Amino acid sequence: MIDAAASPDTVAAPADAPLHVVRVPILDREQQLLAYELLPQPDQGAQPEAQTHRLLASVIDGSIQQLTRGSPVFLRLPRQALLEQAGFVLRQPRTGLVMVPADAGDPALLRRLEQLAQRGCTLLLDLDGHAPDDEAVAPLLPLARYARLDAGQLDPAVLGERCRHLHERGLQVVARRVDDYDAFHRCMMLPFAAIQGGYLLLPEKVDVPVLAANRLNVLRLLRALQEESAGPVELGQVIRNDAILSYKLLGCVNSAYFALPCRIKTVEQAAIFFGLSRMRNWIATLTLGGMSDRPPELLRTALIRAQMCEQLAQGMPQGQRDMAFTAGLFSLLDSLMSAPMDFVLGQLPLEPEISDALLHRRGPFAPLLDQVMRWEAGSMRSGDGVSPLRIRQLAAAYFKATVWADHVYTFAEQRPA
Repeated sequence: MIDAAASPDTVAAPADAPLHVVRVPILDREQQLLAYELLPQPDQGAQPEAQTHRLLASVIDGSIQQLTRGSPVFLRLPRQALLEQAGFVLRQPRTGLVMVPADAGDPALLRRLEQLAQRGCTLLLDLDGHAPDDEAVAPLLPLARYARLDAGQLDPAVLGERCRHLHERGLQVVARRVDDYDAFHRCMMLPFAAIQGGYLLLPEKVDVPVLAANRLNVLRLLRALQEESAGPVELGQVIRNDAILSYKLLGCVNSAYFALPCRIKTVEQAAIFFGLSRMRNWIATLTLGGMSDRPPELLRTALIRAQMCEQLAQGMPQGQRDMAFTAGLFSLLDSLMSAPMDFVLGQLPLEPEISDALLHRRGPFAPLLDQVMRWEAGSMRSGDGVSPLRIRQLAAAYFKATVWADHVYTFAEQRPA
């Protein structure tokens, strides 16, 4: 891990055991964050009621903000929790609730949703295949501020018709399951207010990869960082001519997060204090995090993957833990650079184990990447070759990695005043 002076174990989770939840970004038309949707992950060690109680408690006491950095969130509550405990949402103006068509058929639940809407709660109606003029959703549409359509399920013509219909009714329309760039571009031609889906983590298809000047500069810096001969002085020279990167690096390592015993004044001092491998990873992190032409949530995901991979590699030697971090960080290089992975990695002198994991999904880091990617996608299940203990480790690693990534990203996007 990069932060040698501050172990991830010093970051407190909202309770003794970590929340089994992932945050899924909903992005506006400019690819900026509109809100996170919080999706519970299976936890075989706890009853669903206990999971719901812990999630509600974390929202009420504000600890969930460590996971969401204070951004707006949506969550779906079970019936009983919605009837008995949803009043907390009114005291949390940045927390909204997800409705589904079945809610309209439950009189008590419908009355509760009407009360919440009247008192200003933000409600999102997930139409789940229903048409906007379907009688099953008629009681819910007037309560909703947002309506969500499934772009992965609906025919493009039907999707367009329903999107326009909802937009004309004054609703903010969200497209979900937008899982490739063809679907993304179709949605951008419609009056969708926001988009959600796996397209964000994929590279756009190109016939001939051509890197823009700013991305070439990033690759040159990453290549220099991977040179084995780079010592503390050489690392300092690598970024000496990049005043902004030096500013970010020194600002971050001297932040309260790390609580260093003395102020670090130079890149060389930082390399000696943190170690060369960690410092290479640190500079690479800030370099990629500073790519202002890429969606911020894509960059944050790369940082989360890096930190999760390193935490899950705790049983490996230190050198391999550092490589696990690099494998996680570079797992989205194709998306960040908008170029095929083999083309991008061909520009970098990486260790074979890292290249094998990224290109062929084999070697010691491939299982780590697979588990991290399944966790972020919400597809991790106990009994599927993964023990309940490992799932708890993933939940803890995800929480700590998210807090760390959000902190680092605040420095990566900074510019000197």
